Amino acid sequence: MARPMLYLLAFALALLVYSSVASAEIVEHSFHVQDLTMSRLCKQQVITVVNGSLPGPTIQVHEGDALIIHVFNKSPYNLTIHWHGIFQLHSAWADGPEYVTQCPILPGNKYTYRFTITGQEGTLWWHAHSQWLRATVHGALIIRPRQGYSYPFLKPFEEFPILLGEWWNANIIEIEEQALADGHGPNISNAFTINGWPGDLYNCPSTGTYKLKVVRGETYLLRIINVALYSELFFKIANHKMTIVAVDACYTNPMVTDVIVISPGQTIDALLTADQPLASYYMAAHCYDSLGDAYDATTTTGIVTYENATPSSPLMPNLPAVDDTSAAFEFYSSLTSLVNGPHWAPVPLEIDVHMLVTEGLGLVPCGANNTCGAPLGLQFAASMNNESFELPTKLSMLEAFYYNLTAGIYTTNFPKYPPVVFDYTSLSNNLNKALVMTSRSTKVTKLKYNSTVQIVFQNTALVGQQSHPVHLHGFNFYVLAQGFGNYNPVTGQKMFNLVNPQIRSTVGVPVGGWIVIRFTANNPGMFSLLYNVFTLA
Repeated sequence: MARPMLYLLAFALALLVYSSVASAEIVEHSFHVQDLTMSRLCKQQVITVVNGSLPGPTIQVHEGDALIIHVFNKSPYNLTIHWHGIFQLHSAWADGPEYVTQCPILPGNKYTYRFTITGQEGTLWWHAHSQWLRATVHGALIIRPRQGYSYPFLKPFEEFPILLGEWWNANIIEIEEQALADGHGPNISNAFTINGWPGDLYNCPSTGTYKLKVVRGETYLLRIINVALYSELFFKIANHKMTIVAVDACYTNPMVTDVIVISPGQTIDALLTADQPLASYYMAAHCYDSLGDAYDATTTTGIVTYENATPSSPLMPNLPAVDDTSAAFEFYSSLTSLVNGPHWAPVPLEIDVHMLVTEGLGLVPCGANNTCGAPLGLQFAASMNNESFELPTKLSMLEAFYYNLTAGIYTTNFPKYPPVVFDYTSLSNNLNKALVMTSRSTKVTKLKYNSTVQIVFQNTALVGQQSHPVHLHGFNFYVLAQGFGNYNPVTGQKMFNLVNPQIRSTVGVPVGGWIVIRFTANNPGMFSLLYNVFTLA
């Protein structure tokens, strides 16, 4: 009998089992997806939402529960829902990425997702995985310990999801289509948001502000999620410190900080103790952008108000500078996992597959247009090892694999190493046509089932030098080390944390730098990364 194989596929734009005798339940919800007119920034805008709200409904389950979600697509767009960070053990068909694990749900149609939450606790989220609908089609997915079990930290007084997002005074699908047609970057958002509200620093008296009431002396669990499309964010609460206890539904050693940095798709569980004088305090977030001017330069706010506080103007936190890469790196590189905590497993030491994957922007010919808006009159295309992933349109990749109909859908020759070795982080190469040109393809790399995979993600300076998030579907991975410049295998390995490295499913590759991850390919299915797609059958 043939051994199951894992496939890695460059998606350029872009496992662990726990059992218990404790009871589990079936949790069932219905998602009605449709267009709705909402008012933000003193403007009426039609957006696509779930069950009439932004963010959409919070799904709450316990580890071991079975989740059933009926999705009714009443919107004018094709649609799928992805359960960001869920392993999907034995349920790869439910993962959700369009044309990876399923064909889209057409307007007027419905689809039911069924899967079991296995070996995971903490904060994750769900979102649309078709075009850019995830900008408004998203919500929190909270996984509590099984009945009879507890957190590995003091139980909080209350819990609050904090979703950090974006708002556009335009139709997000039209923005995406215009950017693709013109070949340049998309229009930046008009505002950042906290739980769907921009806050009161914008030039609109009725814009709306998220408010959180606390009792002095109590401790609260903030389940922070970055649901923005591409913006990394600094987040801070005036005069308060937070204690990080989990990231991406993986418990961490408690880490005290006064500022959080969070990449798109990441989640952070942070304990907040209300230990300041009775007053009101802003929570605030703005962009982290190494270029300093590429994204929305505004600041979103919410208000933390102490019970019985005298009404007053909220105190404002001092956020890091937008381009403070040192602050971002310090936060990202300081996290460690909670050894012997729930669902923890030691780092595998034997490596079967090594990969070095360059990631960043590239350029492709302009297509039907004579001139596009990217440099050199070309079109932007995110690139990994000079391959820019193109989704199939006739059949999902998982279905193609299952029925052995892969011809014309994808090929199995994605390179494990870049085609050319060069000074990846030198700004002198940013528009070198011999290096910056990429090609569109649908390629995968085969990996044997149960193999241990180590990937070095190397950021490049091609076109522009920025931090880029990478999200792996179906797996968590160990973040062994990260640094700046070109990865050196001799000095890099000396930095490896093989004892208690942070465990995540989404990570930001440092600006002009690298990051090393390791995982075991032991979850059958077709799984994708933001930048990559993994399949295991």
